[in-house]
Amino acid sequence: MFKLEKRPQASQSFAYLTPLLAILATMVAGGLLFMALGKNPFEAIRTIFWDPLFGEFASFSRPDLLVKGGPLILIAIGLSLGFRAGIWNIGAEGQYIVGAICGAGVGLAFYPMEAWYIFPLMVLSGALGGWAWAMIPALLKVKFQTNEILVSLMLVYVAEKLLAAMSLGLLRNPDGHGFPGSRNFKDYETAFNGELIPNTGMHWGVAMAFIAVIFAYVLLNRHMLGFSIRLTGEAPRAAKFASVNPTRVILFCLGTSGALAGMAGLFEVSGPAGQISIDFNSGYGFTAIIVAFLGRLHPVGILFAGLLMALTYIGGELAQLTLGLPAAAIQLFQGMLLFFLLAADLLTNYRIKRVKKEAV
Repeated sequence: MFKLEKRPQASQSFAYLTPLLAILATMVAGGLLFMALGKNPFEAIRTIFWDPLFGEFASFSRPDLLVKGGPLILIAIGLSLGFRAGIWNIGAEGQYIVGAICGAGVGLAFYPMEAWYIFPLMVLSGALGGWAWAMIPALLKVKFQTNEILVSLMLVYVAEKLLAAMSLGLLRNPDGHGFPGSRNFKDYETAFNGELIPNTGMHWGVAMAFIAVIFAYVLLNRHMLGFSIRLTGEAPRAAKFASVNPTRVILFCLGTSGALAGMAGLFEVSGPAGQISIDFNSGYGFTAIIVAFLGRLHPVGILFAGLLMALTYIGGELAQLTLGLPAAAIQLFQGMLLFFLLAADLLTNYRIKRVKKEAV
């Protein structure tokens, strides 16, 4: 018989191996899922992970790797700061939506004016919108000790209603013949977040994601505030003795994650998405949670995890087109990654030990 025995200290080797184990387990379980749907599992896995990079349509799908990876990395970096401190912002999707609404609103307010400062104002407005939405659970936690998980999650549904109201009301295109949705930013050059380098997928949102990775790495490893964040999450009692201000940590972590999610929303609405619409939100805020944990809450790990998750998005869309796989199966496949990651994480703090039946 077997039992779980707690390790004297967490295994560093398993901490780095668990993402690889989770990916392999996801491929195996996903293959069984695709087989149950009547598809060739090897062909499905190849289509998801190989074809977008080296297949027939690779020249079209490679740029999308940065387009879809940018917002995931940007949001996950912000979430990882809070997760490291034991602050659980589950509502990044709502902050992403509100940031897009605020940034797009500023851009459309200037239409059809052409000026260099419009897009920077949109970025600032998107960040402030996401920050303000994240401040709601932050202030409630600081003042009334509410649970930030529940508050931030419930605010996602409020943000979705706000998105629908804006698409049908204040931000609706007056020249759109009554159809919901704002003007298309692709027709408004000053406010459009186009590619910086043609045919690469590199736009300002992707550039900001790389900047956020560098910022987070320096903050966590070279700054006193980063030390306070790590200490709060790893040893809360020691943080109290070290005079770490918990209010400051909570406000900073939730505010930063909200601002980064808001910027991700702005870059998306002014670039790839092109407009505010009822179905603008694509679940990036929730998927970024998987990215943060798959990257072990480390900035460089999140960079690679974001690109990997973006690959499953692109490969999943390709599998739907070429193999006829349902979208729900692809979403389930992506969710398996977090499930197996959490399951494999158990081996970081526990080891499997064989015991004799008589001893049991």
